[in-house]
Amino acid sequence: MSRKAFRHEPRRLTATLVALFLALSTLTTSEAISTLAEESDIETAVCGWFREPFVFWLWRTLAGSPDPQRVAGIKDVERIHFKTRDGISLSGYKLRAAKPKGYLLVAQGNAMLADQLVSDLQMFRDLEWDVYIYDYRGYGNSQGKSRLVAIVSDYAAIVSYLNSLGYKEHLLYGISMGGVILLNAVGKSQVYERFVVDSSPSRISNLGCPERYDPVAQLPEDGSRLMIVSGAQDGVVSPSQMEELIRAAGSRGARVLRDKDFAHPYQDSSNATHERRQHEVAAFLLQD
Repeated sequence: MSRKAFRHEPRRLTATLVALFLALSTLTTSEAISTLAEESDIETAVCGWFREPFVFWLWRTLAGSPDPQRVAGIKDVERIHFKTRDGISLSGYKLRAAKPKGYLLVAQGNAMLADQLVSDLQMFRDLEWDVYIYDYRGYGNSQGKSRLVAIVSDYAAIVSYLNSLGYKEHLLYGISMGGVILLNAVGKSQVYERFVVDSSPSRISNLGCPERYDPVAQLPEDGSRLMIVSGAQDGVVSPSQMEELIRAAGSRGARVLRDKDFAHPYQDSSNATHERRQHEVAAFLLQD
């Protein structure tokens, strides 16, 4: 899917999806089920026994089906797989830099597939980073059930694996739900040099998830390695939904980028705005 197609897909569907999630979070089903869930079973729902599986199903439906033609003709790209701690195979892509000085792990939004973003991520490969992106558990060609705890566990393991490969720079880019995932996986740690959180909400506990998974609760004490991006035109994760995260991260030294023209990632109104966003992300990641 082209960047243009991504940005001009019907926003009404995305808004409806968010509204459904909010509506489901008010259901009076037995909350004790999710509260007492044993997270040793990482595919157990913690955001409501019904709503979490249902909403992930909606997101997967919106993401669509994988299409290898989306990466056809892209230079230096390869299919990759990652085996999780519980034996699940995650499918993704690697963009190979000629002389990689580090890696960039991208965690996409909750209604996206890896192959939909590969073409757009080539600029980061051209900056001499190996770029990795995977379909979330249960999405696309990845196995397993899509559950919050499981996906967080997967990304903690992926970062650990990538850090073992000898790269000098360890970089992260979380887009929307991807920022929620990566903050929960490694946000408080010292395992990355720089980390961009683009259009992620401050909290997900208002959607029925335990407060311990709120992104604002996962910020490091030293935020100087973080950049938080928020767009005034974002109708999916509004600036008000990001305000607490922005204030907390900013008080710890994070760079905060509020842009009057930015919408939700891949929904910017023009190619020029989207490209400016990409360059802002790259400029932060390039810092020593």
